[in-house]
Amino acid sequence: MEKENKKVINRLRRAEGQLRGIQKMIEDEQECIDVITQLSAVRSGIDRVMGMIMAENLKNCFIDPENDPEEQAKKLEQAINMIIKK
Repeated sequence: MEKENKKVINRLRRAEGQLRGIQKMIEDEQECIDVITQLSAVRSGIDRVMGMIMAENLKNCFIDPENDPEEQAKKLEQAINMIIKK
């Protein structure tokens, strides 16, 4: 779990750096297409982080299920709904 958290934190830091770079691009009045390209890269990175977190949580639901089957079903349903919304 600690290894996965480190991966998530590293990806979030990368996105944070990209966002700071985008702010500088806007301040420097860079081309719109370049700003949009970088924003798209940040969005993709955040989507990957969300996927990593959801996958880890789903895996934990199966490896370490809740004592209450109804609570387990509720958590799985929430995870499925989050995936489908995407």
